[in-house]
Amino acid sequence: MGRGEAPGRINLIGEHTDYNEGFVLPAVLPRRVSVDVRARNDDLVRATSEGFPSIAFSLRDEDRAGGWADHVRGVTWALRNAAHKLRGYEATISTRLPAGAGLGSSAALEVALLRALRDEFALAIDDRALAMLAHRSESEFVGARVGTMDQLAASLGREGEALFIDTRTNEIERVPLPAELGLIVIDSGIAHQHATGGYNDRRNECEDAARHLGLRALRDATEADVARLAVTAPHLAARARHVVTENARVRWFLEALRRDDLARCGQLLDASHRSLRDDFAVSIPEIDALAELLRAQPGVLGARIVGGGFGGAVLAIARPDVTVTAARTAADAYRKRIGREARVVIS
Repeated sequence: MGRGEAPGRINLIGEHTDYNEGFVLPAVLPRRVSVDVRARNDDLVRATSEGFPSIAFSLRDEDRAGGWADHVRGVTWALRNAAHKLRGYEATISTRLPAGAGLGSSAALEVALLRALRDEFALAIDDRALAMLAHRSESEFVGARVGTMDQLAASLGREGEALFIDTRTNEIERVPLPAELGLIVIDSGIAHQHATGGYNDRRNECEDAARHLGLRALRDATEADVARLAVTAPHLAARARHVVTENARVRWFLEALRRDDLARCGQLLDASHRSLRDDFAVSIPEIDALAELLRAQPGVLGARIVGGGFGGAVLAIARPDVTVTAARTAADAYRKRIGREARVVIS
């Protein structure tokens, strides 16, 4: 039997920059996806996951059907298209990651399944190549036009460190996280889906902005470019402004992290949230409220929306001695104000 695991991730800062060939700073979460695989003697694939309908399909017949099953189909499709030999298999999937919360659950599933299949079928794939196969599954088969951050973090991340990733080159620098950095992650209870809706719209807008400016990607844009674009396409200028300023915030956050200036890190998280809300327009009132409630807690240094937007989770950084109380208090206040349950994922 083959077995694979992969963690979720929290992107400390650098949201919607990866598909613009920019900078990101993810860290892995202790919550993981686990997959057990047993080979069959035919071409049939069966997969089960608690809380979801079971699926079955044949190799070379991986038609998209929507939902979580496409991530399983996409992995087998990506492996076959990379000339890896497979037989049918039975897969049992278990997860402690909430789906649609912006915590990399799709990438964790893809990486965990790829690891299990690598183990069961003795496939010659290293961890970086495995991340690229997971990304191909997500972007080309599932249809979510994501960058490479989630898959690289799930495949290469280690607890106790962040990964500073240049998504143009996929070069990675491992950055130790200070012991004084406390993390809070709260799921708003409002799920998002990358493959539909506003996420792909934002990527299209970023590509349009880059074309207007004659650039390969918005990673190359400057503040002067944004000002020039604002004259003819103000909504595209707003999207570009977020990318330009967010890339700068990633570098500033990294510098502050290295000198243990956690107050500055918190300020940058707050600025990132404002940019995602006002320039990139991916926040919603419920998320804004949850971030505000977290910032109001003693010892919390900053908070922002994480993930693709339009729902999902909020990240806060805080003193380690206050994380549990702050998370519980903010979640209770959110329920009273919004009338929806918020789930504390990390505190």
